Amino acid sequence: MNLLEAAAVFAAGVAAGGINTVVGSGSLITFPTLVTLGFPPVVANVSNNIGLVPGGMTGAYGYRAELAGQRGRLLRLGSASLIGALIGGFLLLGLPAAAFQVIVVALIVIALVLVVVQPRLQAWVKRRREHREDRPHGGPALWLAVLLAGVYGGYFGAAQGIVLIAILGIALADDLQRVNAAKNVLSAVVNGSAAVLFILLSIVADTVIDWWAVLMIALGSTLGGLLGAKVGRRIPPPVLRGVIVVVGLVAIVNLVR
Repeated sequence: MNLLEAAAVFAAGVAAGGINTVVGSGSLITFPTLVTLGFPPVVANVSNNIGLVPGGMTGAYGYRAELAGQRGRLLRLGSASLIGALIGGFLLLGLPAAAFQVIVVALIVIALVLVVVQPRLQAWVKRRREHREDRPHGGPALWLAVLLAGVYGGYFGAAQGIVLIAILGIALADDLQRVNAAKNVLSAVVNGSAAVLFILLSIVADTVIDWWAVLMIALGSTLGGLLGAKVGRRIPPPVLRGVIVVVGLVAIVNLVR
């Protein structure tokens, strides 16, 4: 990797870190950048996943005020993210690469529909809760949904934030900014768990990691995560939903080309 390529990967990391903190799908910037520079897809995907871990951590830290009172919820849902990430990581290295594009596009479409109809669905869920005990953790259905989102995140990761915002926003009686903060933590758990798996497998198997790419993305995403947290907190919920939809549509266009 020469100096110009390193600068391009760093810039992509900054953008991805900011987008992941506010919405999700930042991998649709860094992953194509690495592939365009000539990295094999699996190497690009694995290196990208590891590199985005620091950005996810800084993004979660930037939303620490909105995380107040969510410790029990995140411990419960974090276990689902951890298990799902490990399953997804093994699937990435075991399944044919040709299947992944179709799966990713389908999941993004479903997530965008959920984001658009989230206010009405949340109101419907709230009306049902009036006649039964409220579940601050979302219940078993949310745990399973978060696990499946973790499988997806461990497999590829792009737009997992969109998926998490959609399912958390529907299942939890909380405002969108607190949901976004929870999403950042769960995304960091997924990326971190998958990264540990990939690093361990690289020691005992033939999984290749480009550590220069990891370093540039890590530096960029760390900066982007901090910047994204400052910007994202000031975005009103309707505008944030609009950003989610736009980023999701752009992601679909990039994937089907």
